Amino acid sequence: MSEIIKVGMADLKTCVSPNGVTTLGLGSCVGIAVRDPVTKVGGLAHIMLPDSKAIRNSHLNVAKFADTGIVELVNQMEKLGAKRNRMVAKIAGGATMFSFQGGSTAMGQVGLRNVEATKAKLKELKIPILAEDTGANYGRTVIFYPETGEFHIRAVGKPEAII
Repeated sequence: MSEIIKVGMADLKTCVSPNGVTTLGLGSCVGIAVRDPVTKVGGLAHIMLPDSKAIRNSHLNVAKFADTGIVELVNQMEKLGAKRNRMVAKIAGGATMFSFQGGSTAMGQVGLRNVEATKAKLKELKIPILAEDTGANYGRTVIFYPETGEFHIRAVGKPEAII
């Protein structure tokens, strides 16, 4: 029987097929789903901020940041037998949730900055992004199944999307 493992905010978890991983409340945060299609090892990171170097004591929670959380997710997946050169990713989130966020301030653009930082780190690690559902102005809940690579995205008032 398969299990759906919950990933909290500023958290990450790995799993092996047939299990899946889920996270709730991706607003400006980004959910990064990564899998090795051969071993069916996968994982999900729920990052809140783009850059750990901009925050004091950021080493206390590496999963909070795109630059450190994605690396930790990949490292944990490798310990389960995944190979980096086979890994692929899908991402969701990075919304502008409040009207005051529309400004040009750094705080206002945190969703966009999270998406950009996520893409940059995945590119640096040579992990291709196969699909994304990012931006807009609504939150998302996601479930990722490493066995198939399906990334289910739910949002209030919208049909479920599978990317």
